[in-house]
Amino acid sequence: MAAISVRQLKKVYKVHQKGQGLTGSIKSLFRRQYKHVQAVDGVSFEVEEGEMVGFLGPNGAGKTTTLKILSGLIYPTEGEVQVLGFIPSRRDNAYRRQFALLMGQKNQLWWDLPAVESFRLHKEIYSIEDAKFERVQGELTELLDVRDLLHQPVRELSLGERMKMELIAALLHSPSILFLDEPTIGLDVVAQTSIRKCLREYNERRKVTILLTSHYMQDIESLCERVLVINDGKLIHDGLLADILDRLAGYKVLTLRFQNGRMPEELTQRADVVEVRPPQVTLRLPKSTAAKEASRLLARYDISDLSVEDPPIEEVIAQMFRARDGMAESVVRTRDLS
Repeated sequence: MAAISVRQLKKVYKVHQKGQGLTGSIKSLFRRQYKHVQAVDGVSFEVEEGEMVGFLGPNGAGKTTTLKILSGLIYPTEGEVQVLGFIPSRRDNAYRRQFALLMGQKNQLWWDLPAVESFRLHKEIYSIEDAKFERVQGELTELLDVRDLLHQPVRELSLGERMKMELIAALLHSPSILFLDEPTIGLDVVAQTSIRKCLREYNERRKVTILLTSHYMQDIESLCERVLVINDGKLIHDGLLADILDRLAGYKVLTLRFQNGRMPEELTQRADVVEVRPPQVTLRLPKSTAAKEASRLLARYDISDLSVEDPPIEEVIAQMFRARDGMAESVVRTRDLS
């Protein structure tokens, strides 16, 4: 049985619409009007035990709503959801001990107290045995290199240090499922790298199942082979991250560095030039001709270094969203005309 199983999940919010100005406010007191917002629309997927899966989508696509349903914070409108054999919306205590939800924009630590005091509170909440608590806390603080910060008030920690403490708090009860919503948001490169390293090693050691949302594509690329892509509440891709590049990226990025700083001027005039930073030029070439063109340029010019790479994954994902939105607009216009 899959660790996470979602079938035709739907979530519709009923949102109050208030009229403009004082008149609209008064009318809404007597006759409230609502609109229905479809946050999640027929999403289905499964995640196997120990798998680390990326969950991608633009703002408002339905990612956070799905995570909240999986963690039992909100109820689904329709569909079937099971996590480790539990139905999250029933909010069984046995299930609450099996998962953790970490949201990068929400705090679970006491602001004015040292993080270790919040850890002790979690220990009591989850009834963690003393020996296990000390062992797990020691492993996590060592893994994240924050042992010297345990007794420092949370408000005095940097953003990266606070997020490390938040991650420790989420993992103290050794959950089998970890839902991560933007865990590296706002962090500097060093802190992001540290969080990724911790998650990778923790997944390898404990085989914990992880569903990760992030707008930093480096998080997804470094941690997840498989991705779910959601847009406008609908799942538009479920598969390997590499498949997105193969399917949607019709070009390669070719970077040339010339010897002795001598860059041919005619090369910078090409229509497919992306960037010129002497003595280096970057070209965008069709995938079908990239290898042949690279060989031709090598034979013609004095080149000290050459690289042929796929386009940045975030650019390809954005292209996917734009294509999907364009299709939706086309459908709407067709309906209007009919």
